[in-house]
Amino acid sequence: MSHRCLRVILPFAILTVLTPLARADTSWRAATAKAKITPEASMWMSGYGARNKPAEGTNLDLWAKTLVLEDAQGRRAALVTLDLVGIARDLSLSICDDLSEKYGLQRSQVMLAASHTHCGPVVGRNLSAMYFLEPAQLRYVDDFARRLRETVVRLVGEAIEGLAPCSVSWASGQATFAVNRRNNKEAEVPRLREEGRLVGPVDYDVPVLAVRDAQARLTAVVFGYACHATVLDFYQWSGDYPGYAQKTVEDSHAGVTALFWAGCGADQNPLPRRAVDLAEAYGRQLAQAVDRVLGGVMAPVEGGLETEYSEVDLPFAALPTRAELEQQAKSSSRFEAQRGRLLLERMEAGKPLSPTYPYPVQCWRVGHDLRWLALGGEVVVDYALRLKGELGRERTWVAAYANDVMAYIPSRRVLAEGGYEGGGAMVYYGLPTVWAPEVEELIVRQAHSQAGRN
Repeated sequence: MSHRCLRVILPFAILTVLTPLARADTSWRAATAKAKITPEASMWMSGYGARNKPAEGTNLDLWAKTLVLEDAQGRRAALVTLDLVGIARDLSLSICDDLSEKYGLQRSQVMLAASHTHCGPVVGRNLSAMYFLEPAQLRYVDDFARRLRETVVRLVGEAIEGLAPCSVSWASGQATFAVNRRNNKEAEVPRLREEGRLVGPVDYDVPVLAVRDAQARLTAVVFGYACHATVLDFYQWSGDYPGYAQKTVEDSHAGVTALFWAGCGADQNPLPRRAVDLAEAYGRQLAQAVDRVLGGVMAPVEGGLETEYSEVDLPFAALPTRAELEQQAKSSSRFEAQRGRLLLERMEAGKPLSPTYPYPVQCWRVGHDLRWLALGGEVVVDYALRLKGELGRERTWVAAYANDVMAYIPSRRVLAEGGYEGGGAMVYYGLPTVWAPEVEELIVRQAHSQAGRN
């Protein structure tokens, strides 16, 4: 019998909602849990290097949410969605280590998906070269990361405890507010849109996973979209348009937990932007696309659950020498100088620069048909379009900003073109140089290896 449990948990002083999902005539089981993670302290915000002070208030609360699925053989998968710009490898590993120790979940069974809102807090050492923080602010950052780890682990545990029979279905819709920011000037977008002359690759798909109880009541909705969460750039906490979309879905469907994951939108912006009413409007558009899917024909998930995770040794281009780093450390660009200092400190601590990065690729095969890929970093849209074209558009979902947000991940085309996504942004993440030309093929090859297995 389904039930709801409401309680306040310290030290976050956050609201936690546990919603088991029930349906007696299938072998699937599921449950959700959620917790507010809006910082109470006036912390430094993430996402924009131009910010020069901590947050000053809250526009829309930030949330951590989880959905745990279990098939007839008892195989489980835990999706965790976070209203954050991203998390780094060390925090991701620590969360997954805790989940393995406490609940027996293997690394492949846990997907950590950030919405990439640019109005969330600095999280751990993510974007390490972007911030210049005083000791008190560094303590806030470390404390937030510690409590986030504890909260995520607790939420997954509560969802596991609440597992109950359910039905699961999936389908995709569309929303069209994403714009390729490399190919369209922001100031010209309203006119170009009206004239039907926007250019550049985009991914308008809105994948939707629905969970319903024994009475066919909707209890959980998972959905994604490939577009930066950069409508807002002020000094208030906010989930941006993904936060408004989740809130709209939950407000429209009593008792539902809505979970958002970001697609390959590293070169996509919601345009126009810079206003709260626009964030609300894009959130409504996305929620309406979800509702159209929910009101239409959705394919039932039939079959079992298989999960796979691996790390690709993703190569950098030629590494900088110590002399080059020493020169960088004297740069007039404070971000380049910060990166140079950080890398020199690492070398002086006996940690030589690595020629590769352990890049995460994950696949959940949900039933006989659905293949859900999760890629780390800020992935450009070319990857989603290519993988869906090669593996089947309807049956292939491609999440980005998952498990580790270490840098932008350009396609070979974008890498050759250069620009911010092609290599300029590497400095903010504190990585030594740009990626090597073969990164796209290495990532796609691993995605095929995982998604292609039956």
